[in-house]
Amino acid sequence: MSLRRRSSIAAQRRASVIFAALGDETRLSLVARLSGGEPHSISELTEGSRLTRQAMTKHLRVLERAGIVHGARCGRESRFAFEPGSLEPVKKYIDLVSEQWDESLSRLKSFVED
Repeated sequence: MSLRRRSSIAAQRRASVIFAALGDETRLSLVARLSGGEPHSISELTEGSRLTRQAMTKHLRVLERAGIVHGARCGRESRFAFEPGSLEPVKKYIDLVSEQWDESLSRLKSFVED
């Protein structure tokens, strides 16, 4: 198996974990809220939503397992922050797929024009 193919499979696996975590509307909105740069407690994130603290915690743990956010204990509460570089595997995967499509379209163009 070529290095490029192995790299593609690894990128695909990493991206699939992130896509799965972001595939939920609540988690996607949490990422948007946390991407402001400031860590937030579960209480702060639950405020103004219809979610319980327990439900919010479950969503945050999914994002944490995917590496999108990280939590840290601060006294009696956990504070969660966005990991800015965490979406790099998704970007790389999308770039790879885009490159493959560009190559395919280029071959199709050459075929049609010849």
